[in-house]
Amino acid sequence: MKADSERGGADNVRVLLFAALQDRAGWSERELSLPAGDNVSALEVWNQLNLGPWSSSIRVAINQNLVDPQQRVHAGDELAFLPPFTGG
Repeated sequence: MKADSERGGADNVRVLLFAALQDRAGWSERELSLPAGDNVSALEVWNQLNLGPWSSSIRVAINQNLVDPQQRVHAGDELAFLPPFTGG
């Protein structure tokens, strides 16, 4: 799995970071290229991107649906990492 500057490729996963996670990483959106047949979890993508230690308070969404961090990511998916939600 590697970062790719091209957008929308069939073998790519679009990764989005929000709020404090975006500030910590220094970027908000990235495309990752998945080798054919690659089967990785959202948590494995997090680790591959070197985003720091995982926290159970981080939420994961695939294609705008909240999922478990162990959910598998497929080519063409949009994967978002969301910081802890706060009330107001």
